[in-house]
Amino acid sequence: MRGIGGLLYETSKLDAMEGIRYRGHSLYEIMDLCPTSPNQLTDGHCSSPEAVFWLLLTGDYPKPQELEGLIKDMNQRGHLPEHVEELINNLPKDMHPMTQFSMGMLALQPESIFAKSYREGIHKSKYWEPTLDDAVDVVAKTKRVAALIYHNLYKEGPMPASDSSLDFGADFAQMMGFKDDKDVYDLVRLYLTVHMDHEGGNVSAHTNRLVGSALSDPYLSFSSSLNGLAGPLHGLANQECLRWLLSIKEKYGDDWTEEKVA
Repeated sequence: MRGIGGLLYETSKLDAMEGIRYRGHSLYEIMDLCPTSPNQLTDGHCSSPEAVFWLLLTGDYPKPQELEGLIKDMNQRGHLPEHVEELINNLPKDMHPMTQFSMGMLALQPESIFAKSYREGIHKSKYWEPTLDDAVDVVAKTKRVAALIYHNLYKEGPMPASDSSLDFGADFAQMMGFKDDKDVYDLVRLYLTVHMDHEGGNVSAHTNRLVGSALSDPYLSFSSSLNGLAGPLHGLANQECLRWLLSIKEKYGDDWTEEKVA
């Protein structure tokens, strides 16, 4: 029917019983089939976040050479301008991290390749090319933005340097202060894999697409999605659940029962 808007997506499916599937693959299959990074410091087998990102973008698992190239490319794209780092480092420590995250990504908007191409008159049949470039840049830059915010909130002194030989998960963990901690490296990899994509209709994903439909560039769109994610009926629900669990522990310690909780 003409005039009816619709959305077609095939990246992921969230089932109440079997959990998340990316491109038709369960998370258990992904853990078995997705390669680890070439320089991965782990005795286990937790997929490199870049490998899962490749699967979401292409529908295929990357070959070792492709994964190595993507890790290198993402590390190069992850550089932040000095003024953005200064902005994040000077934000108040009591400002909620999601607010800081949105502001940090918004401050990167002058880096947008799409916005520049649009101003220069790129034909609309080519919009997807700079948009894809921007989208990959946005993903790559989230690592350092998030690490700076974590350090701003919980650490003192200079933040540990990035290590371009590591994959996204390990390097993020290192910048948070967990250098050479194999367990934390794998934990971050797994956490990023589980949260990398979850359907197209939730608040943050819908907001991203809605703002993007106005031809707002990916930096503007992603920042808006973070604002939706920050709500207590969406991403902030994780924090509310943790707050509730901590309050139970504070009240009852380890000696709680179902009757006491009820």
